[in-house]
Amino acid sequence: MKLGVFAVLFGDRKFEEALDLIVGAGLQTVEIGCGPYPGKAHCDPDQLLVDERARDAFMHAITSRGLSISALSVHGNPLHPNTEVAKEHHRQFEQAVLLAEMLGVDTVVTFSGCPGESDHSLNPAWVTCPWPEEYAKVLEWQWEEKVIPYWKKQHDFLEAHKMRVAIEAHPGFVVYHTESMLRLRNACGPRIGVNFDPSHLFWQGMDPVAAIKTLGKANAIFHVHAKDTSFDRENMSQNGVLDTKSYRNELERSWIFRTVGYGHGEETWRNIISALQLVGYTGAVSIEHEDSLMALEEGFLKAASFLNGLLIRERLETIWWT
Repeated sequence: MKLGVFAVLFGDRKFEEALDLIVGAGLQTVEIGCGPYPGKAHCDPDQLLVDERARDAFMHAITSRGLSISALSVHGNPLHPNTEVAKEHHRQFEQAVLLAEMLGVDTVVTFSGCPGESDHSLNPAWVTCPWPEEYAKVLEWQWEEKVIPYWKKQHDFLEAHKMRVAIEAHPGFVVYHTESMLRLRNACGPRIGVNFDPSHLFWQGMDPVAAIKTLGKANAIFHVHAKDTSFDRENMSQNGVLDTKSYRNELERSWIFRTVGYGHGEETWRNIISALQLVGYTGAVSIEHEDSLMALEEGFLKAASFLNGLLIRERLETIWWT
């Protein structure tokens, strides 16, 4: 495994400056955002797809520093009931696939998307319970009429370009846990896998190690994010974990995202890294920093130091045992 970072974290800096900081922290890979939700701070597919000189300069900035691209990320909702949003997010997804192919990158990260509750919806409708029975009917309609048909077509597109998509399982979208991820993969094809992010599993009460083992057996782990979650036990005891308050309202929320190691300790993260190794994952572990209690660079450097130590120790133990 190689340690990397989701480079949109440094979107306010020049690309070369961001890359120098990444190399200085001892990282080996970068995950590049190319729209919609993560933005396009360092990567403009509209330009790079048609300008060979710009592509060469882009790649040179990365490879000349000994870095590689782990994935292009284009988190969006191509199933949005607003057709204009859906078309634009789909367009950017296709661009990311085509650009990844040109750059020699084999993985594109995105969300599964979430439709509305019918063809007349204005906004996405995320179903989380089976009763009253209308909810169960909506969920089946979403999967059978929207989700599976769309992703079957995208699987054909991915196959044509020898690419794979890593779906980030995220609440608010139809793929948000292990079962929904495998449902999508089994229905649509093996070029669809998961961008494994423990932070979204922690706050749902899931065990990342158990999820890794199940997804690993299905050869479904294509990319990994490193982000943590911490809980306010007092708030959670009163309101549970379904929390719609602003992420900036840390005092009142049941949980918040944290830098790796500030939600769960070394043992938990060692178990996650070990489980990834056990299922044969050899790709990137990409730091994603969304900790509102830490400055950008502080949180990044703490996560890099923490994970570098774990990965180095894991490599040494593997060498010793073999």
